[in-house]
Amino acid sequence: MWKRSAVAAAMVAACAFGQKFAVGRPATDADLKSRDISVLWDGRGLPAGSGTAVQGKDVYERRCQKCHGNQGQGGEEGPALVGGKGSITTAKPVKTVGSYWPYSTTLFDYTRRAMPFNRPGTLTDGEVYAVTARMLFLNGIIGENEVMDAKSLAAVKMPNREGFIKDSRPDTPAKGGKKK
Repeated sequence: MWKRSAVAAAMVAACAFGQKFAVGRPATDADLKSRDISVLWDGRGLPAGSGTAVQGKDVYERRCQKCHGNQGQGGEEGPALVGGKGSITTAKPVKTVGSYWPYSTTLFDYTRRAMPFNRPGTLTDGEVYAVTARMLFLNGIIGENEVMDAKSLAAVKMPNREGFIKDSRPDTPAKGGKKK
């Protein structure tokens, strides 16, 4: 324990005296671009690519089914992604993609960043579009052969889109990032 404290004290002292540790390098524009994968509610930031629920079936079976069950019903390691319609306003809401999530673009963003749980960020953009389409299809939101891409995914109207309370504080941005 005392070693960690000594190291921390030395680092603080070095910073106070303006010393630099020759560790790392400044981020380049390419570094920043590779990390800038945010997708906004309105679809801004969605990458090129596309996929359908039919294509997503294989991706889901290989990369998602183990945790989320064969039809998205949930498993031992992961929550349900399908079901729960009409339950949000009940005493026991079931929060799934189809019952709770307000934007399909959020599903894409989360899947791209965090899934599969044991290897996040390893799905291609096409695979993310396809598995997103699969989840939307299994929840009865889109058709099995509908192509999801940057334009069509952003246009999907999720069942619970209006189920959230708008933040009326004057210091919070309204939709589109502009202050009210």
